Amino acid sequence: MIEVVAFDGDDTLWHHERIFTDISARFRELLKHHVDGNILDEVLLATERSNLKFFGYGVKGFGLSLIETALDVCDGEITGAEVATMLDWIKEMLGDPVELLPGVEETVEALRTTHRLGIVTKGDLFDQEGKIARSGLGERFDHVAIVSEKDETTYLRVFADWGVSPERVLMVGNSVRSDIEPVLAIGGQAVHVPYDITWQHEVVDAPQSDFPVFDDVRRVLGHVERLGRS
Repeated sequence: MIEVVAFDGDDTLWHHERIFTDISARFRELLKHHVDGNILDEVLLATERSNLKFFGYGVKGFGLSLIETALDVCDGEITGAEVATMLDWIKEMLGDPVELLPGVEETVEALRTTHRLGIVTKGDLFDQEGKIARSGLGERFDHVAIVSEKDETTYLRVFADWGVSPERVLMVGNSVRSDIEPVLAIGGQAVHVPYDITWQHEVVDAPQSDFPVFDDVRRVLGHVERLGRS
């Protein structure tokens, strides 16, 4: 029996990755006279991955990686104006309006009448708290966990804090790597609701487990009902 339905935040409850895609396109345009766009994308991704251990996930770490990448590919020859442009992008991203994905509000509203609800999202605390507040969903959730990484140890700690055993949790998310496989590995249940853009770092070539995949978050309602009957 499922006691808690937990949701990822970014690209599960609200749009997120598309602004990173937009800023990456602007970054290529800004530095097009210095480096080929495909090479720039590769260097940026490598820099982001390398910096995760220092800055974690989120907009601020991304912004620092933009600046570091620009310095790297341009051999330090970027202007103060170009750095200022990148800083403006990061401020824009931090203030970006939160737009809920289709079906999210009605799904959350229906589930909160029958289950405890939680959010497990990773990234910068300030940024994630702001998005949850701007989403208008915060008060509908019983539990919120903002974490630096989503792995088995983290999920075990979060669920223990919530007073629920993993086998009584259903996790809903768009990332197989972060939202699905770690939860299944500790005995929980999970459903994958893909988003149309996936950050390359989150891509899993060959998932290790079988799990339901829904093209619409509203289908989670029927799945929860079936689990309750099993």
